[in-house]
Amino acid sequence: MLTVRKHVDIPAPVDAVFAFMDDPAHQPEITPSLTRSELVERLPHGGARVRYTYRILGVSFDGEVRATDYAPNDRIVWAMTGDLRGTLRWYFSPLDGDSGTRFTYAATYVLPGPDLARPLLGPLVRRYNEREVDQLLQTLRGRLVESG
Repeated sequence: MLTVRKHVDIPAPVDAVFAFMDDPAHQPEITPSLTRSELVERLPHGGARVRYTYRILGVSFDGEVRATDYAPNDRIVWAMTGDLRGTLRWYFSPLDGDSGTRFTYAATYVLPGPDLARPLLGPLVRRYNEREVDQLLQTLRGRLVESG
């Protein structure tokens, strides 16, 4: 298993950050290796089911994410299935005085590939994912600062 958890402070209100992240069309704009994020359906409890294509180290991975815990302006938890499996957790917390939002991205992934290769690929994939999440957070912040 691979776990990544990082956050960024964004000078935009929680509802604006949540609304941006809740739209699957925005995900390829901010996630460097995500080449497709296609809404399949909005779920009755809120949240969505989304098809994705993620390209890592030259290999494409397809699958779906489904919101399993959806609390507007607080969190979205996604179950990821397909070629990549795991859980994505997005948390939205107001900063002091409602001056902005702390967005936290937390993910736990099962490393793809044969069991024998995982000890060798693990550190490489971890560094790759950490850079991806850093870029996602900075791009998200930039997009919301530009639009705000």
